[in-house]
Amino acid sequence: MRYETDAAASAEQQGEREITMNKEITNALNGYIANVGVGYIKLHNLHWNVVGSQFKAVHEYLESLYDAFADVLDESAEILKICGEQPVASLKGYLAIATIKELADEKVDQKKALQLTLADLELLRDQAASIRTLADKDDVFGIANLMEDHIANYAKQIWFLRSMLA
Repeated sequence: MRYETDAAASAEQQGEREITMNKEITNALNGYIANVGVGYIKLHNLHWNVVGSQFKAVHEYLESLYDAFADVLDESAEILKICGEQPVASLKGYLAIATIKELADEKVDQKKALQLTLADLELLRDQAASIRTLADKDDVFGIANLMEDHIANYAKQIWFLRSMLA
């Protein structure tokens, strides 16, 4: 799903006027992008290497998450470009600033896979909330709105994961 912000539409109507924001928001959003990028690869790893009696269900669930992460990555990078900023866009760049850690490529028990995924989604939810607060404070509504959408989606997935782990 793509988000065209009111700010972006307004900028186009006003002759491509650039939306400006402070470096704190840019850096925070790039950290978020890096975490989503590393998380995207980590979800693939878990998807391929999960084992257990509920393999098929967990395998398919993890696939749905990494598909959603691709959209989150794209939306987050595009909102930075709309604001005239440069998103981090390489694996090397992601790994340099991400707080989500890579995972060894080995078998992972389904419970451990779900626990790792839950921890990463909670981190991303909190990171998105922090960015939303920064963006709202500086009236960068496109970013604030995007982060609100991401927070709502994380809340639902966190609920799913907690229910699966109960």
